[in-house]
Amino acid sequence: MPTNIPISRSIAIDATPAKVFAFVADPRNLPLWAPGAVKSVEPSGDAWIFHNGDDKSRVVVATSETHGTVDLLFGEGPGVYTRVLPNGTGAEYQFTLFFPEGSPQDALDAQSAVVDEELATVRTHCENQ
Repeated sequence: MPTNIPISRSIAIDATPAKVFAFVADPRNLPLWAPGAVKSVEPSGDAWIFHNGDDKSRVVVATSETHGTVDLLFGEGPGVYTRVLPNGTGAEYQFTLFFPEGSPQDALDAQSAVVDEELATVRTHCENQ
């Protein structure tokens, strides 16, 4: 039985799946589209160090261009799972993260709004570059 609450969102993007994948698969782009979560990144062996103010996290970025997946894996906790899909002449970018069971609804709503803003930023960047 699942014990986490998913937040899943997707957005249509008027850019090729390859272009969207290239943008979201590069961890160095995270500060551009998810600045509230990641202020800067640096490589660390087979992983990345994500900095957010005084906090830092070691994150494995697992990608598959063939499957369009870009997963951010944070040690023991649940990760962030994303996928780029073909959608007509463009792409659909899907994004899922998990909150612990029992998380307050206002926290879930606030995070959903942040994810919506981040996805809009991905769309703007991919459509205008």
